Amino acid sequence: MATTGRAAEQENPSAEVAGAGTQSRPQDVPAPATGTDEKIAELEDRWRRAVADLDNVRKRHVAELRRETEAERARVAAAWLPVLDNLELALTHAEADPSAIVHGVEAIREQAVRLLAGLGYPRDDETGVRFDPNRHEVVAVVEDPATEPNTVTGVVRPGYGTDRHQLRPTAVTVSKSRE
Repeated sequence: MATTGRAAEQENPSAEVAGAGTQSRPQDVPAPATGTDEKIAELEDRWRRAVADLDNVRKRHVAELRRETEAERARVAAAWLPVLDNLELALTHAEADPSAIVHGVEAIREQAVRLLAGLGYPRDDETGVRFDPNRHEVVAVVEDPATEPNTVTGVVRPGYGTDRHQLRPTAVTVSKSRE
């Protein structure tokens, strides 16, 4: 029984190798379907484009984040300019009326406290409250029979911020427990 074409090649493996100018292919690897190479090339192209798009998105995000950071820094610095202007004004008037400088500096301090509160960092200088390690930093422990143990008895340095966003904890003295 004579076979022709593909069937002959499958029966006679040496026929494929004997062909001049043809590529040799292992017997167990099927020939690629028509259009497979084109499909692979198309998928590789789409993959490369997706990777390039992702890289461009990352670069745009980094640039946008940098712009936003600079803009926020500029907003905060601009908010402090009136405080600086008032300090300079107080120093200018200090020569004419030295007692006025105290009043001017107090007003500027209040302006700075309001500015920090407006930025989300209110002043914390409360005494008589229970010690909170999330808000307070103990700098001294004192005996005070008039207060409950672990009560803030004094503020050494005010803190600024909220429980979630603290700029600086309040440095406090705390009453110790009675023994």
